[in-house]
Amino acid sequence: MESGDLFATYPSLQDRVVIVTGGASGIGESMVEAFVRQGAAVCFFDIQDEAAGGLVSRLASGRHGPVYFHRDLTDVAALQGAVKRVLEQFGTVDVLVNNAANDSRHDLLEVTPEFWDQTLAVNLKHQFFAAQAVIPVMQRAGRGSIINMSSIGWVVPSTRQAVYVTAKAAIVGMTRTLAHEVGKGNIRVNAVMPGAVLTERQERLWLTEEYKATVLANQALKRMILPEEVARLVLFLAADDSSAITNQSYVIDAGWV
Repeated sequence: MESGDLFATYPSLQDRVVIVTGGASGIGESMVEAFVRQGAAVCFFDIQDEAAGGLVSRLASGRHGPVYFHRDLTDVAALQGAVKRVLEQFGTVDVLVNNAANDSRHDLLEVTPEFWDQTLAVNLKHQFFAAQAVIPVMQRAGRGSIINMSSIGWVVPSTRQAVYVTAKAAIVGMTRTLAHEVGKGNIRVNAVMPGAVLTERQERLWLTEEYKATVLANQALKRMILPEEVARLVLFLAADDSSAITNQSYVIDAGWV
């Protein structure tokens, strides 16, 4: 028995068309795999060609092998073009997961206007325009689920991430506004706010033994959160099992906040 067999299967996700931004690595990679294993048709956008190619090959035997689009999501026209390509190939989009982000640390006094604009483009702007691109087709279909990835970073609060944290707080506000704007079309919009998740990037760049000790000291559960655990929450919010849930922000942080 594979570990995935121990967790929920959502029949409503079978053959649904799902877009995941930033899906080549980290939490996004786990999301792509989780949706593929549910029988969904997954398209993911990223710029990490090698990682994306490996993921596509690994999951090619699924009911629907994932489809990769190389896209710089800070280029809104390119992002919109990728959504158009998905619609041409699959005819619809049922689920959008706005996952792509970059949590690079920065010194408050060294932030320039250019860095500010770039950081918000990577962490916030594309989420709005990706949602804008899929909402019309969801409205025509009379259903849809949009899941925006925020963070507990703005609640804790985190330091040395002022611009990133600003974006992640804004995502919660954007989620609530969109939920009320598109709810009459039976489109649900929710956010997910992870804590410290044990990804390869976090281990490589930030997760020193000192920082890990701080994380575990603050969490109620004394273990690290895994990317697949975040993905399982996203599956639920994408599936019809959560059909009455919108306008919410779900914390998955092992009890930090």
